[in-house]
Amino acid sequence: MFETPFELAQAIGARIRSRRLILGWTQAEVAERSGISYRTWRRLEAEGKASIDDLVRAAIALRCEEGLKTLFPEPSASSMDALLERQQATERDMIKRRARAPRRV
Repeated sequence: MFETPFELAQAIGARIRSRRLILGWTQAEVAERSGISYRTWRRLEAEGKASIDDLVRAAIALRCEEGLKTLFPEPSASSMDALLERQQATERDMIKRRARAPRRV
């Protein structure tokens, strides 16, 4: 079943609140630990509204940042050719990044 963005945001806020309570922290404590203002933390829990940066900070403070890494997984390859092309593109990107990186002396 699909959820609206509003419903999904509220569900995330509720999960954040639940995690905080399980850890036994007040909103003020976790806001300070995360570097998020108290007002923003309250809004995050109540409405699920926050910037991506605030969401990342909250995940780190609540010790669940690993879950963020799996939010947008790469789609599976449709064929072996597609898989090989993806690997080659990744290798090309790495070579380009190395070429652009400033040299340390």
